[in-house]
Amino acid sequence: QVQVVESGGGLVQAGGSLRLTCAASGIVFSISTMGWYRQAPGKQRELVAVIGRFGDTNYADSVKGRFTISRVNAKNTVSLQMNSLKADDTAVYYCNAHAIGSYRTEYDYWGQGTQVTVSS
Repeated sequence: QVQVVESGGGLVQAGGSLRLTCAASGIVFSISTMGWYRQAPGKQRELVAVIGRFGDTNYADSVKGRFTISRVNAKNTVSLQMNSLKADDTAVYYCNAHAIGSYRTEYDYWGQGTQVTVSS
């Protein structure tokens, strides 16, 4: 049974910090990238940060210099350290695990989401 479980969301004041953590289990294929996406009310889901198996990272411009993504391959976990939070960071944050299976078939696994609310 595949599980992708996020933790660490909550309410924080502007300028504060939060750390999100995600653990993926039960995925039989090789996980290539793990990442975080977010969706604010009335907006589409957007990429926040993604990290490859060898540590290569990609960040949304809006979070560069404030957020740091990290990963432990052996545990299939990914974390997002969020500093200098702004009200615009308020959203539901989703963890994603992207895996490659037989014949290069690609699979996306999603967590249930965790709410991050930044008060101004």
